Amino acid sequence: MAYDLVVIGSGPGGYVCAIKAAQLGLKTAIVEKMPTLGGTCLNIGCIPSKALLHASEMFHEAGHGLEKLGVNVSKPKLDLKAMMAHKDATVKANVDGVAFLMKKNKVEVYHGTGSIPAAGKVSVRDDDGKETLLETRNIVIATGSDIAGIPGVDVKIDEKTIVSSTGAIALSKVPETMIVVGGGVIGLEMGSVWSRLGAKVTVVEYLDKILGNMDADVSKQFQRILQKQGFEFKLSSKVTAVEKSAKGAKVTFSPVKGGDAETLEADIVLVSTGRRPYTDSLGLEALGVEMERGKVKTHHFKTNVDGIYAIGDVTDGPMLAHKAEDEGVAVAEILAGQAGHVNYDVIPSVVYTQPEVASVGKSEEELKAAGIDYVVGKFPFTANGRARAMNQTDGFVKFLADKVTDRVLGVHIVGFGAGEMIHECAVLMEFGGSSEDLGRTCHAHPTMSEAVREAALATFAKPLHI
Repeated sequence: MAYDLVVIGSGPGGYVCAIKAAQLGLKTAIVEKMPTLGGTCLNIGCIPSKALLHASEMFHEAGHGLEKLGVNVSKPKLDLKAMMAHKDATVKANVDGVAFLMKKNKVEVYHGTGSIPAAGKVSVRDDDGKETLLETRNIVIATGSDIAGIPGVDVKIDEKTIVSSTGAIALSKVPETMIVVGGGVIGLEMGSVWSRLGAKVTVVEYLDKILGNMDADVSKQFQRILQKQGFEFKLSSKVTAVEKSAKGAKVTFSPVKGGDAETLEADIVLVSTGRRPYTDSLGLEALGVEMERGKVKTHHFKTNVDGIYAIGDVTDGPMLAHKAEDEGVAVAEILAGQAGHVNYDVIPSVVYTQPEVASVGKSEEELKAAGIDYVVGKFPFTANGRARAMNQTDGFVKFLADKVTDRVLGVHIVGFGAGEMIHECAVLMEFGGSSEDLGRTCHAHPTMSEAVREAALATFAKPLHI
């Protein structure tokens, strides 16, 4: 066998899997159809969107937040071309970094479309049609996901007027108006970017709340914050058509529970209704690899075909880069004879808006549905000294703990820096900790993280500062 492992797909799951396997002594290769490594996340997803989110936050702060702090500046002028250059430079630094890591760890890279003609074989076809056949003991499918579109609606995405997240990170000018179809993470993040830069954003969402399965308290509070920022929401609305118009594009939708249809027009329509597993051209059906609802069916990362594994967005579970990374590490460890494991109950998720939204573990609705008796502890950032000092008092911290044992089952944060604060809660839960464990841990003053401790105190006893 030429390789111990061939990984198909170089997104966060794939490249981390390859690095870990190589570190553990396995001869490893990785196959990527894009000209650069890093997959959707590094090239057109997580990384470029965060660059634009940060840049647009700075622009908005310069125009709206500095004066309150005694910093007087003239009205900021947007240089969108320079902002996009910052985004592109960020992407290049990251993808170049992954390429360096492949060389450092002696992972061989093949560019082209990968398929699996038989167990133990991976075919790589480049843009010129040349085929290279790799032999390997094991194969990991890490091909990620693609745009899902709108169920039952034929939408022609041109990435100029009707766009996906790919087009939304590369607009040539700020639209006056934007309609976002889908009130999930991607839609709200990209809507936030263009809202801060001057667009009037309307979100059309099928559910009666934003952020899907996120805790309802968090969803409700976050929607209020976004409305204060200028967002408009059309909830419980089923989109029936998205098409070009004289102004730009138009979206037709009807109330889910029945009623008259409504049509809105905008310069740009962003379709962000989720993603679907990408398994095209792999040849899985011919191999007999079991699929379930479009995803590769696995048991401890292994498919029903010996020597073939799958991780990340093509498998069950949340479509999160860090979930894929942890699965990649676990598979590499298993192939090296170790005990790879992922705790799916402790995978944090973050919405990188301003303020951020972060969550780990169960929501209150999930605990109710499971019939688990629980206790709630909450603490608002309005009562936090550091938050007041920074004019960042929106939001709260919410703890959910088992009523009998006090073991923490879920934590949800809306607030400035929530994506960083959530991790002490993840560590707490990973070790089976209680709200009292965290509440009795000294936190530096003044910090935003004191609100996390106060919410823990509110869960098993009483908070001190409210």
